[in-house]
Amino acid sequence: MKTIEADVVVAGGGPAGITAAIAAGRAGANTVLVERYGFVGGMSTAAMVYPWMTFHADSGKQVIEGLAQEIVDRLIERGGSPGHLRDTVGFVHSLTPYKAEIYQIVAMDLLREAGVKLLLHSFVDGVETEDDRVAAVRVATKSGPIAIRGRTFVDASGDADVAYLSGARTLKGREGDSQAQPMTMKFRMRGVDLERVKAYMIAHPEDFYKKTPFDELPDIPLTGVSGFYSQWKAANVPINRDQVLFFTGPAEDEVLINCTRVQGLDATDVVELTRAEEEGRRQVLLMSEFLTRDVPGFERASISSVGTQIGIRETRRIVGRYALTKEDVTAGRKFEDVIARSGYPIDIHDPSGKGVTAAWISGDGAYDIPYRCLVSADRRNLLAAGRCISTTHEALATTRLTPSCMATGQAAGAAAALAARSGVDAADVDLAELQAMLRKERAAI
Repeated sequence: MKTIEADVVVAGGGPAGITAAIAAGRAGANTVLVERYGFVGGMSTAAMVYPWMTFHADSGKQVIEGLAQEIVDRLIERGGSPGHLRDTVGFVHSLTPYKAEIYQIVAMDLLREAGVKLLLHSFVDGVETEDDRVAAVRVATKSGPIAIRGRTFVDASGDADVAYLSGARTLKGREGDSQAQPMTMKFRMRGVDLERVKAYMIAHPEDFYKKTPFDELPDIPLTGVSGFYSQWKAANVPINRDQVLFFTGPAEDEVLINCTRVQGLDATDVVELTRAEEEGRRQVLLMSEFLTRDVPGFERASISSVGTQIGIRETRRIVGRYALTKEDVTAGRKFEDVIARSGYPIDIHDPSGKGVTAAWISGDGAYDIPYRCLVSADRRNLLAAGRCISTTHEALATTRLTPSCMATGQAAGAAAALAARSGVDAADVDLAELQAMLRKERAAI
């Protein structure tokens, strides 16, 4: 078996893995990033998770910066994003549209500049351990199996694959029954008359989400819509949700539909994941037929693209040195070992019902994510980033969002580089030095 040696090995090239690898590379670590697709971006590209929500607290204060903001700045320079815009759904203060194709290139440029070795079309299918450490990850590739040995590992797989395959403890779904938030097959439609949509909203505010900023709506771009309650109820579409949700762009007549809902299936089980893909695509057709038939502004619209894979909100997460809780989030709790902040509220798509449960952040509208949530309790040289960090089911409903994943990814990558350089366990990284590194990269902690 071919072997590659590295200081830091990052598994998963989604938003968390990208920032983890860049941070580790910039810190001087010999870094390898492994990604199963032929492109980077993870849920943002493969599953059309769009737009990015949110870089800001409800007050409008930006609480996620660092590499995440650098990516947005690069996108703006390349014509790939208008930057942060007001969320006209009203769920959060801002959202950030982006062009996925440009994001892929921006991310790969940043990885190359940081000296990261990128392996695409490479699937992690095994982990070698020595005592309570990860020694190597095994990847399946077109050119045969490869063992990638490293000093420190970052699991940014979304599904805690490295932790699970190493024998480290993981949790899945909500406490009690392990049921996870539903999966969603996202798709885009072109030919939408957004001025007609906006006019209908202003004329029928009772048909839309209660936090929709109608006082601002006549003067700001329409970025997202949640509602059309009367049309949805009358149509009786056989999808277990209670409203229509879509976001506009990137083109002027284009929207991203976030309405399909696949429940009761486990995205870490290949048979059930296959069923989810089938059901998600079936629901795409149901939704598009409903929208063109019943929703003002969609009369001439048609499907323009569908996700490469179904979007996954929740699977496994690591058991870490600390698990972030709902109470930590809603209290806006602050931690001495803070390595990232977030202003996104708890947003639980019901694993079996129709609705979404939201819980808001008090205080300054943001909470801290402590470093201990990134550190595996079982593997001394293993960190997690993104969706699979150590949280409860409720708290995962905020840390899973893309900007938060970017922030924890940057922290994990910087910490992994420090651990590799110093020859210490992940838990023993010099916290003050780590926090100083993050501040130097403009991370808002």
